[in-house]
Amino acid sequence: MLRLVFHCCIIVLLTALTQLGGLAWGLSRLFRRPLLAFAGLYLGLAVLAVWVAPITGRTALSCFERGPLQVQSWFYCATNRTYVTPKLKALLQDVAAEVEADHPDTQTLVLDAGFPFFAGFPLLPHLSHDDGEKVDLAFYYANAARRYLPGQTRSPIGYFAFEQGASSCPDQWVRLRWDLAWLQPLWKTYGLEPDRNRLLIETLERDPRSGKIFVEPHLQQSLGLHSAKIRFQGCRAARHDDHIHLQL
Repeated sequence: MLRLVFHCCIIVLLTALTQLGGLAWGLSRLFRRPLLAFAGLYLGLAVLAVWVAPITGRTALSCFERGPLQVQSWFYCATNRTYVTPKLKALLQDVAAEVEADHPDTQTLVLDAGFPFFAGFPLLPHLSHDDGEKVDLAFYYANAARRYLPGQTRSPIGYFAFEQGASSCPDQWVRLRWDLAWLQPLWKTYGLEPDRNRLLIETLERDPRSGKIFVEPHLQQSLGLHSAKIRFQGCRAARHDDHIHLQL
């Protein structure tokens, strides 16, 4: 009984993290070497998803192309979290190319996007990202000499390295707005590169294909951003001063 509960928990965890991992784990129990079978089944399902997902209206952002638009970490590719609609993919490619044209050698980095299948399937820990029309982008960073650092983020996966600024949210015992103060000393001490970040967000808000753009109010103010598309996600959602959230 405990063994069954254990495997059920693994299936739930892998499904929540990768969408396809739970299925691979369940099928691998049918083989004599289940761990080896799991690796092969998961790899096969992940590759198959790249070919099948476009039939259902989603396409994977490339994890191998080295152009203006890149996926920030292998983690997002390995966990099938790089899927978007063709419309959003085109928007990202166009905007990344425009920023790179103004600032040569700029790399626009994609963080979490969406899973390959099923509208409404949650991409934890996000409250949205369930239809291929939302994506998170990393900030551009600079060193102490204010020199842009291509392809660099403060944390290994681009999240949870918060830019400190005034918050209008009251302190609450239970909330989803994590500060993770204990993690902050571990991250690199890069600063935001203002020109590229401002250009990226302004280019996104000018494009008719883009909808809401979530950025913390203190960053809107420091970057001089003013647009009806630029929103505060609210005090009941995770902080957005470690990344930019975009949706169609």
